[in-house]
Amino acid sequence: PVCDIEVPERLSSSYEQLKSYHLVERCVLVPAREGSEEEILLVHRSETYFYHQHLEVAKSTQTMNEEELKRVSGNYDAFFFHPNTYRCARLAVGATLQLVDAVMSGKVCNGMALVRPPGHHSQRNAANGFCLFNNVAIAAEYAKLKYGLQRILIVDWDVHHGQGTQYIFEEDPSVLYFSWHRYEHQEFWPSLKESDHDAVGLGKGKGFNINLPWNKVGMGNSDYLAAFFHVLLPVAFEFDPELVLVSSGYDSGIGDPEGQMNATPEVFAHLTHFLMQLANGKLCVILEGGYHLKSLSESVCMTVKTLLGDPVPQITGEMAPCLSAVESIQNVRAAHKPYWKWLIYEDTSFLQNLSTKSHLLKKANANPSTEQESKMTNNDETVKVERFLELHMKNILFPVPPVKTATTDSKASAHLLPVPLHLVKEMDKTEIKALVSDFYADLVKEDKTWLSLGSMLAILDKILKKEVCNGIVESPTAAVSVAVALRHSVRFGFQRVLCIFIGDMEIIPNTEDGKVLMMHICEKEQSGKTSSKHYISLNWKEDAEGNDFYSAALGFILPVAYSYQPNLTVIAVGPNRSIRISEISLLLALLQGLAESRIFAVMEDTEINLMQSVAKALAGASTPHFGVYVPPTQEKANKIKILRDQFQQEWKMLQCSGKLSI
Repeated sequence: PVCDIEVPERLSSSYEQLKSYHLVERCVLVPAREGSEEEILLVHRSETYFYHQHLEVAKSTQTMNEEELKRVSGNYDAFFFHPNTYRCARLAVGATLQLVDAVMSGKVCNGMALVRPPGHHSQRNAANGFCLFNNVAIAAEYAKLKYGLQRILIVDWDVHHGQGTQYIFEEDPSVLYFSWHRYEHQEFWPSLKESDHDAVGLGKGKGFNINLPWNKVGMGNSDYLAAFFHVLLPVAFEFDPELVLVSSGYDSGIGDPEGQMNATPEVFAHLTHFLMQLANGKLCVILEGGYHLKSLSESVCMTVKTLLGDPVPQITGEMAPCLSAVESIQNVRAAHKPYWKWLIYEDTSFLQNLSTKSHLLKKANANPSTEQESKMTNNDETVKVERFLELHMKNILFPVPPVKTATTDSKASAHLLPVPLHLVKEMDKTEIKALVSDFYADLVKEDKTWLSLGSMLAILDKILKKEVCNGIVESPTAAVSVAVALRHSVRFGFQRVLCIFIGDMEIIPNTEDGKVLMMHICEKEQSGKTSSKHYISLNWKEDAEGNDFYSAALGFILPVAYSYQPNLTVIAVGPNRSIRISEISLLLALLQGLAESRIFAVMEDTEINLMQSVAKALAGASTPHFGVYVPPTQEKANKIKILRDQFQQEWKMLQCSGKLSI
């Protein structure tokens, strides 16, 4: 049988697209090799036979004629042998392991293996769904054996459930496997009961298998992000992996005939960016599915651009997950509550009456179209999506600013920072004086304050003009500097500025017109200011034991920020900050997915360790360590819950339980 979607062009078109974006020349090319039999047997060994049946059958196909190949292929579900299949599959295994070696040895920070055939459906003793050997599972076993790793995270964002990977690791607590997949209440291939949310692993592996079933098609960017915010990222930070492997199927992207989802290529830049914050940045992305060539190749490029440290494009589409996605997320959280500390105080209950059940009955009674008809519509659809993507990529891609991180050489502190930063000349004193008297006189009362605005405005102007990506500045009065910076940015034409202020803030900017969203993180409630849609106060005090701020960052701040979609982010640290350096680094790292990574850091607290951490996070030098994970206390968990309940109608990415009318 001819397979008309898992074709060689999947690799060649992806590679051509990488070349056209000049990404290939920026990467270290790691030579592929064939995986050895010993390496393949790390996973595909037979427990019951004296000889290794799966490997032997695969080997024997190299010399078969077409009739014999058809006969052997018939023993498997959706798998087709060709005389070269065995060698290609060994190359896919070997290339994956070469990437793991390059990342684990420190030769590269991260990377992507463009391989086929894919691997995640392949089971210990059976080929399945285009997959002969399970590349990612072999990589995990190899990394455990060779590098002594004890915690590996596998993220499977392919649109099909990687049941092969699940079966291999379901009793193994050293591998956390997360998969989202089109499920439609078991109607969609591989149509297994064990692909549902309640398959959490077996024995010692309970809690280490996470299935997020999509019960309808058409899931988009906001659904995927909600799954990361409310399920994957909190679990991943608690698990604290030493290596992250991605089963990177792009059939979950727009236009794919298999997935029928609506997520656009830039969502993979955001997902990749989040995963780069784990395991000290050790991330290996391994190609699985993806059958719309344009959608696949653009998504591959978005992933690689992000791995290279380029600013992340703005996400598109309405930032509100659909009800069906929220229901699935709620059920996964309920299923995993017994196994994870971050869920201890979360309100979770299973939902039985899902909004999508009735749609299945309709589907069952629909008139089946002929194969010929559906082929024709598919071709029209493919061309339509190609045209859409052509335009879409032009709209979201932007020139990377020539400079990553800028500062001014104030008090000669720039030379103490750990990474070389671009130095910007301060603004001329007369120019500042004129600006202040024209626009900011009500904010700036003292001479010493306006004198300190010179560096701040010089860097901010460079960010606003997109000449630099981000910047860091010292300020003797952060609250005044921030008030001026916010008004200055809005005057410049920026319509949505997100400001996160940490510490005491004596001037609270006016946020009523919605052009600024202020999130204030402080120990005690500011007197006289109540929270509203665009001014949110989060009272938080650091935990003595470690970092318990993950729950606030992932469960509240990030979803609100993504709902708002700012085109500039300002992060300020004033006096009496109530969260520690590692928690500030976490915020900076996570928020770089927004506003094309434009971040302006204003520092009144100039403690050298804090300045160095912020500079490192902005320059993208290396993933900072975010400190020891500590689950939030009941009091803090309640605080997040109250805020989430208060704001989830306005900021819809906060929604993670299906009780709502959305």
